[in-house]
Amino acid sequence: MLRRNFIKLSATGFASVMYSRLTYATVNGGSLINQPDEAWAQVADQWVKLNGKGGSVFTHQDIKIEIKTSTDARAVYVHAPDSELQAIRFKWKYNTAKYSKVFGDHWERSYGDMAWKAPEANTKNPWYALLYDDKQTACFGVKTGANTICYWGIKPDNIELTMDTQSGGVGVKLGQRILHAADIVTGISKINESPYNASTNFCKVMCAKPRLPKMPVYGINDWYVVYGKNSFQTIKDQTKAMAELVSDTTNRPFSVIDDGWQQPDDFSIVNDKFKDMHKMAEEIKSHGMRPGLWTRPLIARKDDSKTLLSPKIPGRGQDDELILDPTIPENIARVKRNIALYKQWGYHMVKHDYSSWDIFGKWGMQMKDTFTAPGWKFHDQTKTNAEIINNLYGAIRESAGDMYLIGCNTLSHLSAGVFELNRIGDDTSGREWARTKKMGVNTLGFRLPQNNTFYAADGDCVGLTKDVAWDKNKQWLQLLAESGSPLFISAELDILDNDKKAAVKQAFANAARVQPNGEPLDWLTNQFPTKWKLNNREVDFNWD
Repeated sequence: MLRRNFIKLSATGFASVMYSRLTYATVNGGSLINQPDEAWAQVADQWVKLNGKGGSVFTHQDIKIEIKTSTDARAVYVHAPDSELQAIRFKWKYNTAKYSKVFGDHWERSYGDMAWKAPEANTKNPWYALLYDDKQTACFGVKTGANTICYWGIKPDNIELTMDTQSGGVGVKLGQRILHAADIVTGISKINESPYNASTNFCKVMCAKPRLPKMPVYGINDWYVVYGKNSFQTIKDQTKAMAELVSDTTNRPFSVIDDGWQQPDDFSIVNDKFKDMHKMAEEIKSHGMRPGLWTRPLIARKDDSKTLLSPKIPGRGQDDELILDPTIPENIARVKRNIALYKQWGYHMVKHDYSSWDIFGKWGMQMKDTFTAPGWKFHDQTKTNAEIINNLYGAIRESAGDMYLIGCNTLSHLSAGVFELNRIGDDTSGREWARTKKMGVNTLGFRLPQNNTFYAADGDCVGLTKDVAWDKNKQWLQLLAESGSPLFISAELDILDNDKKAAVKQAFANAARVQPNGEPLDWLTNQFPTKWKLNNREVDFNWD
């Protein structure tokens, strides 16, 4: 399927290419409709229907929504000077019954539950939705970097797109400004083209300018060995030992220091276990690895003024954790200082974590009904949640300079084009294989189309420990190393016998070079794909 097949959205091209197979047999005497049949707005928890005007403008009282069609997308603009707007929704009347399988993304990380599923009317499909009828894949989405949080609904007789405009847990106050809410894109695959290839190409349409690492990223991360009980010495020992298994001298691996180096509430101050983070970075470099560092941008200090803090959100435990309000410029300035500090210390990559949880008080798997608890608001209510997140991500990007950034617990569609890497799934494990299978194999199988189209898609670590069976970890290691995605290993040094060392050395060598994306061959029917195409050969895995 050629990319131009997705982005040709002229009035005739969009209709004839996309909707000829989705519309009822006769609509307006056979002519096709390429503008929404209905538009709705949510204010004060009530949905109100807007009046259409020419198919591209919809109004109700002070609310005005305008759709502007270009050659590659449909831009949605919203003006609501007086209303506290919670969401807008478009509906297209289409018969989707012939499509037996539907696939949608996740808000942020995935949680072991991704799959092609039968259409369900009440399911929210974050960011994009793919429909498959055993011959072709129809694709509906929005471009990355949107200013609203978007999801698709596939109903028996219509398709819906909802653009959430909330600020915190209340409607946004736009005032006189016009919000560029999202850019809608669609596509249709060739006959008998694989849904995997269709998904990959559609990701390229949604993200025209990904920000990618200059070379493949691989290396080590200490989390699944010590789970925060790290120190200068443990990082030195792990880096030194694992560096001996590296054979590629042109693309050096990373040694990422995870949680445990900092003061509990201040990510600009090193604790007594490490003492000097600049010295730590130099130690890592001396062993031929590139230093990386984990951080949590929105954690507040215990002595911070209450005026800087985000409101307490029901369900988010804040008895011992205080969160900075990301709409306050002083807090954004602190985030930027900390990121710039890590660069001054000599780090080449920063992994920033917890921002979605800290902002919304929910994990992505808990966002089935609402993104956050209702009723609370930030200091600044004039920006949507998506705009607030975009501003935070942009500040991190700006202050990082040429350091690589890994987003973890970040909204996927807002990370694309901003961060070089994104953690695409919840934590794997160094303690139980079942968790690695659920969170690792599933997320890699269903989010690899985003690899090198949105960012480098990090499926998380191989927890190489005595608690996880080597016959399973060896397969997970191989899949990561040969999939074209980043590879990170957390290894207990005392279990590295000759067999494991040889496997790690080979995995590092594979991960250091550019490879084609792996393809899960049975992902239409298997939630944990076992049949893969890796480097143009078929490989079978046994995850059970």
